[in-house]
Amino acid sequence: METALTPMDFARRARRLYADREAVVDGDKRFTYAQFLDRCDRWSSALQGIGVGPGDRVVYIAPNTHSHLESFYAVPQIGAVLVPVNYRLLPEDFEYIINHCGATVVCAHSDYLEAINGIRNKLTGVQHFVALEGVGENWIDYENTLAAHSPDFTEVEINETDLLTINYTSGTTARPKGVMITHRNAYINVMGTLAHHHLTPADRYLWTLPMFHANGWTFTWINTARGMTHVCLRRVEPPLIFQLIKSENITMFCAAPTVLIGIANAPKELCAGAPRGVRLFTAGAPPAAATIEQIERDLGWELTHVYGLTETAPLITVCEARPEHQNLPVEERAKIKARQGVELVSSGELRVVDEDGNEVPHDGETLGEITVRGNVVMKGYYNDPEATDAAIKNGWFHSGDAAVVHPDGFAEIQDRFKDVIISGGENISSVEVEGCLLHHPAVQEAAVVGMPHEKWGESPHAFVILQPGAETTEDALKLHVRDSLAHFKTPQWVSFVEELPKTATGKVQKFVLRGGKAGIARQ
Repeated sequence: METALTPMDFARRARRLYADREAVVDGDKRFTYAQFLDRCDRWSSALQGIGVGPGDRVVYIAPNTHSHLESFYAVPQIGAVLVPVNYRLLPEDFEYIINHCGATVVCAHSDYLEAINGIRNKLTGVQHFVALEGVGENWIDYENTLAAHSPDFTEVEINETDLLTINYTSGTTARPKGVMITHRNAYINVMGTLAHHHLTPADRYLWTLPMFHANGWTFTWINTARGMTHVCLRRVEPPLIFQLIKSENITMFCAAPTVLIGIANAPKELCAGAPRGVRLFTAGAPPAAATIEQIERDLGWELTHVYGLTETAPLITVCEARPEHQNLPVEERAKIKARQGVELVSSGELRVVDEDGNEVPHDGETLGEITVRGNVVMKGYYNDPEATDAAIKNGWFHSGDAAVVHPDGFAEIQDRFKDVIISGGENISSVEVEGCLLHHPAVQEAAVVGMPHEKWGESPHAFVILQPGAETTEDALKLHVRDSLAHFKTPQWVSFVEELPKTATGKVQKFVLRGGKAGIARQ
């Protein structure tokens, strides 16, 4: 007997086992699992009432709210396809994504109603506009509509290869691409995460990670699978994070390295009283060992580094804790935790290969590209067969990430291939130089890119944000790197900046730094 592998099954189980447990906290709103899933069913019924059926695309533009969380159940359980959109994009990006995916319904938080109104006449395929919060002319009121409908929606048959979501990439170098994630992709990712990370109904999860980002790394479904409490966070600000960790007894959250930096460098008065033993996942960009060390040493939290891409549903590796790591000094353990690690038991096969497709030796030095195949790899890019063929070759998805493999089998990303700096014929990892700079006590954030150089072809240029109140000089930072790394890796230039250009998921937009589009001059 076979049944479809779908994360919708976690809602069925939660309804039976955790009905009276607290499911969702969003400000002053609190819902049990029975109430939360009843709301999802009512919205499914409402969507069917306006004609949404299997395969139809429903766009959501919202921060981490209870209504956004409800979309991850209400939309796919009627066979429709959820399209959670990066809410920090510009209106013209919204227009492109909505039209490209062929959405018939757009659901938006009150902060984005005006942006959608400005492009509404260009969204010719959209039949219904839903205001998740707030009111607007010719907008369907979410709460009133949900309350007016019965939870008795019409069930549909779901196949595990059906589309669950379309998640659009950041589009930092070209138009965003729509990653097609199936029910099976997401289900396998959930099970792999649970195999490597012990969670229980006693856990309380803080939504620091955007739900739109690769479906919140599938914690939109993981938490429900384990009967945990989802605690929504609408603004990712260190004071609010620490406040909720204390008041809501948070035990687990996920965060990109840029968020970790803000947490690690928060004022001591914010950190005071924060419980020790909080667990967190980090991914999205290679974290610096110095940041990991701060989190674990100063706060007493337990950090797990995972790696993946939107195209892999998203997790494919975990920096697996091993008994032999426990007796290492915190500094050495942090260096290991900065590696991407090993395959999840469910994610399929990962290989780091050279230009000819041969696996690189596990020597910690030979550079290759991370490739992967297995049940978490996307179905393809929506309506873009050329991009799909370019990414998936001979049955392997090519990540574009340059990595080495250590003798213990742990992979470690050195850079994106496009970001590797080739200076005088030598390869320089920008990630390695950034990690070195972050060990300087005056440095809060750093980004390193290759810039043209008359003699060497290109050389490293470091963009640095200093700690509040800290002072240092360009020469001091160069000397710091020179004392720690090979001399040719020392930045030729150092610029002190107030902020770094980033995507909504916390990745530094290095193409902006290279192009000078942020108005940043060399110093």
